[in-house]
Amino acid sequence: MNDKQAKVAVVTGGARGIGRAIARGLSNRGYAVALADRLAQELDTTVSMISQLGGECMPLLGDVSDFAGVQKHAATVLERWGHIDVLVNNAGIAQPKGILEITEAEWDVVIAVDLKGCFNWCKAVAAGMVRQGSGRIVNISSVSANNGADKDAVSKFAYCAAKAGILGLTRGLAKELAPAVTVNAICPGAIETDLTRAKWVSLKDTIIQRTPLERLGTPEDIAEVVVFLATASPMFITGEMINVNGGAYIN
Repeated sequence: MNDKQAKVAVVTGGARGIGRAIARGLSNRGYAVALADRLAQELDTTVSMISQLGGECMPLLGDVSDFAGVQKHAATVLERWGHIDVLVNNAGIAQPKGILEITEAEWDVVIAVDLKGCFNWCKAVAAGMVRQGSGRIVNISSVSANNGADKDAVSKFAYCAAKAGILGLTRGLAKELAPAVTVNAICPGAIETDLTRAKWVSLKDTIIQRTPLERLGTPEDIAEVVVFLATASPMFITGEMINVNGGAYIN
């Protein structure tokens, strides 16, 4: 495959969990995938995994909250593959502290990574997508953006605020970047990953009982919806929020 002709996707937070599943899903559809993450060891593992399966993949080691760094990473992808067709803003961090405990610095970090990181990458790819007349942006928000955080949630209000901001960003950009680019958001519910599994040891049965589909979600559940939004043709969906939570929250 000619590098300049390959379909190209960027997945932030692609080193593990949901990001890794998304990267594998897009690679399986023939996309060359650039993975942005600050976890060097896990990033290398995912790149090797995709490469061993015959996919094209490159690592972008760094923090999505670094505007200049994101601009450089986007330039690196363009230098290698010539264009970016799909952006998946998946990177994010948890914040378990409530308003009575959280510090200003801790609030700033959550907003910088979860919301500004999404802006940084949208800013880095938007002009190129408009210029080429096509592009898909998929932003990973959270069910918490709509209904707040339960008492047993991994993250509290700061995370909810950042993820709600992503929904506003999605709706605004969907109108600004149309008709060339579609911009949609996914709101995962309780998704079982290596990180959440350890936190939900005593809560798993309770979460399943209040979920109509009677199971926890998997990273692959999110990846399937991302792949649909990234690849379906024709596409007449933009500015939308898709809940993927087994029916635990129905809008």
